[in-house]
Amino acid sequence: MADGIRENRPDGDLEYDEKNSQINEKRGPIEQSYDSIDELSLNQVENDLNVTEADLLQAKEASKSMTLEETREMMTRILAVHEHDPNFPHQIIRKIREFLGNEDVFINPDSHHDLINELKMEAALITNNSPYAEVRAVVDNTDDPTMPSSTIRAWVIGQLFVLALAFINQLFTIRQPGIIVMANVAQLLSYPVGMAAAKFLPDVGFTLFGIRHSINPGPFTKKEHMLITIMANVGWHTPYTNNIIWAQYLPQYFNQSYAGQFSYQILIALGTNFIGYGIAGLCRRFLVYPAYCLWPASLVTIALNTAFHSGKNIPVISPFMKKIMTISRLKFFGYTFLAMFVYFWFPNYIFTAISIFNWMAWIAPDNIHLTAITGMQTGMGINPLPTFDWNILLFDETDPLMVPFFNTVNKTIGCAIATLVVIGIWYTNAWNTGYIPINSNRVFDHFGKRYNVSRAIDHRGLFDAAKYEAYSPANLSAGNIVVYMFFFGIYTATISYAYLYHRHEIAMGFRNLFNSFRKKSKSGGKYEYQDIHNKLMAVYPEVPEWWYTVCLLAAIAFGCAGIAGWETYTSVGVVFYGIALCLLFVVPIGIIKSITGIEVTLNVIAEFIGGTWVAGNALAMNYFKSFGYVTCATALRFTNDLKLAHYVKIAPRHTFWAQMIATLISTFVCTGVLNFQMNKIPDVCTPDQKNHYTCPGINTFFTAAVLWGTVGPPKLFGVNGQYTVILLGFPLGAVVPFIIYFAQKKFPSTSWLRQVHPVVLFYGALTLAPYNLSYVWPAVPVSWFSMIYLKKRYLPFWSKYNYIVSAGFSTGIAIAAIIIFFALQWQEKELVWWGNTVVSSGCEGTPCTRLHLKSGEYFGPRVGDFH
Repeated sequence: MADGIRENRPDGDLEYDEKNSQINEKRGPIEQSYDSIDELSLNQVENDLNVTEADLLQAKEASKSMTLEETREMMTRILAVHEHDPNFPHQIIRKIREFLGNEDVFINPDSHHDLINELKMEAALITNNSPYAEVRAVVDNTDDPTMPSSTIRAWVIGQLFVLALAFINQLFTIRQPGIIVMANVAQLLSYPVGMAAAKFLPDVGFTLFGIRHSINPGPFTKKEHMLITIMANVGWHTPYTNNIIWAQYLPQYFNQSYAGQFSYQILIALGTNFIGYGIAGLCRRFLVYPAYCLWPASLVTIALNTAFHSGKNIPVISPFMKKIMTISRLKFFGYTFLAMFVYFWFPNYIFTAISIFNWMAWIAPDNIHLTAITGMQTGMGINPLPTFDWNILLFDETDPLMVPFFNTVNKTIGCAIATLVVIGIWYTNAWNTGYIPINSNRVFDHFGKRYNVSRAIDHRGLFDAAKYEAYSPANLSAGNIVVYMFFFGIYTATISYAYLYHRHEIAMGFRNLFNSFRKKSKSGGKYEYQDIHNKLMAVYPEVPEWWYTVCLLAAIAFGCAGIAGWETYTSVGVVFYGIALCLLFVVPIGIIKSITGIEVTLNVIAEFIGGTWVAGNALAMNYFKSFGYVTCATALRFTNDLKLAHYVKIAPRHTFWAQMIATLISTFVCTGVLNFQMNKIPDVCTPDQKNHYTCPGINTFFTAAVLWGTVGPPKLFGVNGQYTVILLGFPLGAVVPFIIYFAQKKFPSTSWLRQVHPVVLFYGALTLAPYNLSYVWPAVPVSWFSMIYLKKRYLPFWSKYNYIVSAGFSTGIAIAAIIIFFALQWQEKELVWWGNTVVSSGCEGTPCTRLHLKSGEYFGPRVGDFH
């Protein structure tokens, strides 16, 4: 049967049952054959399991062969893994507790007929599909191992897009405004290219090791398309170490000419780019194989892939006018893409006031208090209707149609709490914040001006105590102070959360990792992952652990060679520090990202430790930051791609080589373009560069390097430091998960309490400085409408179209932004009128402060009193 459609006789009229999104007959009997569940309410089971009718009937059929004891064992495992999983249906957890906690169920099973059969179906659903409606909506629970994926045309198309994306992104990354072309553009454009190749290329090729390789093996497949997307996904990122290269090379910064050497650049780029692969491979058993690791971002990518390649078009009931919708996913994607492509020209170019809809500040744009509280650009963004721009909702890459509703709500609550703290700090002038804009991410001196790092360092870029003491301490805004406090808190909260909520799964991952190194496991498969996707992937040879180990060792060698072979004032120990920091956090952070869609970045903790370890040495701190932060970030990015391939059933070894070669090509292309920028662009990274290659990101990177590496954390957070008290964030983060965990244990039936996520609460606070509540709040009603209303009442409709809308909107914005950039912004063609200038009027254009200094005055400790 089709999703949400029951078979009806030719003479039967159709009637819609709104509650269950089904189509029933007014006349004629409805055919049902539920066998052992005759007494069960089909609608109730559908609601409890959160499944469509087709999924339910499939699970019912599979449950017939399950015994009561098998169901008991499976429910015990499910409860251990999913008891605190906010994505798992709460009703099922309650019924599992009822099932396992009542011994009479097993003594007198006939008295508990309905409960037993419902949980048998849940067990069958988990065994033969995914327990999550989000995954079932876009991921097939079948596979065709003969479908081509690693074909010649896939490799050629994939590497061409890697070349293009790497070239474009590296070329424009130092321009203001810049442009970033991401993998969703390659996914969209590669489809017509692949289809054209399948249509026009001849079927010619060669045979190697008994396998024929043709330039046109037949129809362009979804596996080929996804492999191309995976290549593009690793290829569009520019090496993070390019920031170090620019800071070293430019005369206005460290002025180290050797940084212009290609050999040095490529070694450290390869070191940081590939070190994440080795760790990602070791994390497969923690972050890829478990079913609870959804990786929400990957579902949107798969939805677009499915729209292009799925031949199924199942009619569903629309929530609008209660009509049957038969439009295919591909056409629906086309409509949403076109609609957003056209609409985005308005908030991005024609009428930007509907993007930054800070209408409350327009009432009195020079009113300090009004703009500080309601302003969207420089204030706290307390505004009930702040934007009509979908792109604003994507500011941190957590699409409200993609991530769970509890994520969006927790993030908003965390941001709101932090907003109140910031307002309290600013209005009480704590840490002299009243002399500084309320929500800035810049660093200020004691005159309230931007901190001039050159007045605190010598010609080598090292800390100069005499110059610093004659100048000023570094001062943070109220928003930045709170952000750092919650950053400290989120790291300890992550560790506490992982121990409390996921220790069972982490232990299982270690058992499987240990068993993978043994020639013959004695566990009898006890700890193996048993969901349908792992079973389907079992037919493909897995990538051996030693492949990833070799990659990790090679990356370590590249990194050490780059650091030791030149005068970097840095120890090779920084490479191992980065690995150690990543190994500590990668599994907890990966679990959180795979469940919630948010990523806890290690940049602040890496700067904090590195700046303390090598105080006074900004260049060394840069390496601490790069290897400490980038290692984990790249490991998670590659892990997400491994999950993509896992969902689409691409052979793991094909994915491995696609990632490796795409990253290698991208690294060389980006480094080559970097050399071109350094040697061929006149006046690069200067304020007056005629083509706007002014390097705004490099300026920010250098300032942060000097602040953390030269001035150093001890002066900010050490004994008698300016902001020592915000180190309370560390114990606060460690304690909060325990409070929430035991509250959930105390009140297990309180469904809303189960949705409280301690790490996401802390993450919400990190959106401040420079973002604010206006960027976070608008996602709440959108997420509720999609993830609660539509998903609960119109599940077939939601399953078919939700992720398609997300993909259509995102790619529409991406293509429109590229065209606007090259056609208009590159040519400096501005549209000057009230609708584009009002957003930056008054204090929203130039940040205002609550307190003011007279000429020659400064705030804080007197010169000579700080050291």
